[in-house]
Formats: sequence, C-alpha cells, structure tokens
Amino acid sequence: MSNIYPLLIILGWLFLILSTSFLCNKFFPNEKELTRKIVHIGSGPIIPIASWLNISRNLALVVACIVTATLIINYRLKLIKSIENVDRKSFGTIAYGISITSLIFIFWSNNPSAVIAGVLVMAFGDGLAGLIGRKINSIHWIIFGQRKSVVGTLSMSLITILVLSSINHITGGHLAVVDLLVITSLATILEQIGPFGIDNLTVPIGVAISWEWLLTN
Repeated sequence: MSNIYPLLIILGWLFLILSTSFLCNKFFPNEKELTRKIVHIGSGPIIPIASWLNISRNLALVVACIVTATLIINYRLKLIKSIENVDRKSFGTIAYGISITSLIFIFWSNNPSAVIAGVLVMAFGDGLAGLIGRKINSIHWIIFGQRKSVVGTLSMSLITILVLSSINHITGGHLAVVDLLVITSLATILEQIGPFGIDNLTVPIGVAISWEWLLTN
C-alpha cells in the first residue's frame, strides 16, 4: 500500500498533462507543435516528483515501460492525436519513453540526479527551445533535414545550463561550472544532430552519462 499514493500522484500528473494537451488541440487546432510540446515539457517533472516521493526503481520501471508501450501503440493508431499531431516524421515521443526507461534502469538506484538531469534538460531545454525558435525569426540552417536556428540553439544552451545548475545546487552536487558547461555543450550538439526526433533519446542519455561520469571522477 505504501506505493499506492505516490503512484496515484504520478498518474494524476500524467492525466493533467494529457488533458491539457487535448484541450489545447481542441481549442487551438492550428497550434500542432504546442499541443505536442505540452506533453514533452509537462512529462519532465514526473521524474523529480517520483524521486521526491521515493518511488522504487521497480515501480518506476513498470510505469515507464507501460507508458512507452502506450506511446508506441499510439504512434501506430493515433488514439491520442495531440501527442503525434505534428507536420513532420518524428519518432520523438517513442524515443522519449525509451530514454526515460533506460535511465531509470541504469541510474535510478545509485544516482537519480543523473536521471533527473537528463530528462529535465530534454523536457525544458529542447522543449522550450523548439517553441521559442519557431516563434522568433533568426538565422537558421538545416541539419539532417531538421531546421535549427540561432535563437533556438541559444535557448537550448541557456535553459540547459540553468536546469543543470539548479539540479546541482538542490541535490548538493559538486560539479564545477566548467563541468556544467561541458554537459551543456554536449546537450546542445546532440540536439542539433537529432533527425526524426532521436535527440529525445541521445540528449537525455548523453546528459545523464556525462553527469554521472563528471560527478564521480
């Protein structure tokens, strides 16, 4: 019974995010990217919430696997259209689920801060950079068929360093500024070369691994 209430909180948060995305899609049908980013950004805080609630690794893995399986089914059947309602071919939502599941499996027991760092950089850094980059015109370029811009890239870097600095402070980590800049640079580079949404896999895993390595060396 000890896991019931934390699990209900997590499921309640997921329901809130999906409901918000659904309503956004209903009332703002032309904002396809926004409805998808609501899920992308909103899903990130689930990880620090789960850590704060002391959810066990096994339970976190079960929930992550179920969510990932649901995302794969939804990608095929479009049961919840707002999640995949995007004007380009992308496996981003599936990659997001796989990356979270992988990070929980590898780091949850020994270094949950690595999971939190990887997921929140992806959620806030990449998520907000995508929205800001589309709204503000600036010099842009194409990498592997993906449009990138100066504003979007700067947003990714600035938000990432803020996220990492906050986690480092809150968790009592001893990463130096140069360490945080190294991880930020890596995350920004991986975000640039993420065709078909695979940056949702490479960025969280790259950030988490570099966070763990720099923290323990």
